[in-house]
Amino acid sequence: MYHHHSIRQFHQEIESGQLTCTQVVQSYLSRIRELSRLNAFVDVYASEALKKAEALDERHRNGQPKGRLFGVVIGIKDVICYAGHKLTAASGILDGFESLFSATAVERLLEEDAIIIGSLNCDEFAMGSSNEHSVYGKVRNALDEERVPGGSSGGSAVAVQANLCMVSLGSDTGGSVRQPADFCGIIGLKPTYGRISRHGLIAYASSFDQIGIFSVHTEDAALLLEIMAGDDAYDSTASSEPVPAYSQMLQAERPLRFTYFPESFDHPSLDPEIRAAGLALIEKLKADGHSVEPSGFDYLDYIVPAYYVLTTAEASSNLSRYDGVKFGARKAASSDDLTAFYEENRSKGFGKEVKRRIMLGNFVLSSGYYDAYFTQAQKVRQGIISHTEKIFREADVLLMPTVPAPAFRFGEKSDDPIAMFLGDLYTVYANLAGIPAISVPMGRHHSGMPFGIQLMTNRFKEDLLLQAASLLTVKTPTEYA
Repeated sequence: MYHHHSIRQFHQEIESGQLTCTQVVQSYLSRIRELSRLNAFVDVYASEALKKAEALDERHRNGQPKGRLFGVVIGIKDVICYAGHKLTAASGILDGFESLFSATAVERLLEEDAIIIGSLNCDEFAMGSSNEHSVYGKVRNALDEERVPGGSSGGSAVAVQANLCMVSLGSDTGGSVRQPADFCGIIGLKPTYGRISRHGLIAYASSFDQIGIFSVHTEDAALLLEIMAGDDAYDSTASSEPVPAYSQMLQAERPLRFTYFPESFDHPSLDPEIRAAGLALIEKLKADGHSVEPSGFDYLDYIVPAYYVLTTAEASSNLSRYDGVKFGARKAASSDDLTAFYEENRSKGFGKEVKRRIMLGNFVLSSGYYDAYFTQAQKVRQGIISHTEKIFREADVLLMPTVPAPAFRFGEKSDDPIAMFLGDLYTVYANLAGIPAISVPMGRHHSGMPFGIQLMTNRFKEDLLLQAASLLTVKTPTEYA
């Protein structure tokens, strides 16, 4: 069985003749079948992946040029378009839909000779923190199959965690890459808003959404970011900022200036073991010659409410198109009553969590409540953006827990949406501010489950972010536990 360590090592093994692309794809397909109970994949492109692998092997034998992702096996979340392939956002409302085009991010991966092996399970329309809200059923954490993998990109995280592909793509609206990466003990990167084009990403909350990356090696995440980032004529929010060679910039040239919010480590929701490990990491960084200074933050108790007001408002607008007429599968019988027809289509097509968020979004946008909720939440967001700009005038990297506690058991929070929402306490900050963030493994909890630490930098400073992540991941997790 092939076990992935890094893209660099994989390419060395290809060049030396130790491996072929076909052998690697066959290994992954066998393992996907073996671990099908994890429910990570929605669809597996077995014959297509093998055909692509055989073509790449032929090119290698003929000495033809190779792309930077030659033979790299990638899974993509079921909210990212891939032409000619099923795309459902794990929802009944898109049952039977096939994408007409590929997302810009996917096109850029394919141009570099990547192999897309399948689409990955997720919470419906990327709404959830546990991957329990999918029309395909829940995804299981490979380390403890009775526990959640995190969400909404749970399938993407488990695919990398369980060695079902080399790297994977997810989407991150409020932590949907970083939280499952934390729960699964791998790396999860959310770039700056606009760093990767959103063209071909099904929208949840358009001013928050960003395609993200799962990997077991920082350099792999850096290389995928380097390839996918950049301007895109199909997305007006995609940044035209130059794209550095991130994968060649992983070594910091000087000691880094870290900061942290004492409030984040003192919060009553934070597990004591995660708190102790985070504080120990701060002392270790100081001992290694980096500066680590506290920074006050008055918004911690406001960020989750502000996030959910704004994202549900955007979701209620974005998902209004799925009515069984303009978009989406028709679930209702023909009727002369158009309102009843729409109501039945949407009631049958959407799951409970999506309907909850649509209704909340409609409420906060309604007359009489707009100023009380939506306008106030926008003020909080602007305050966070301003505060973030001040922080990074004095610091390079902001250090914060990724989640308050490690992976919980299935059903543990299903009847308490507030408890579920509060699990996003530390991740939504980066989405509200539009800054890049990464979760890297830090240790093991007494429950046996992994937990990570989150790093953030200023907008478009992914080079510093990846350098800081590399600094932490060259150490074994127990050194920081």
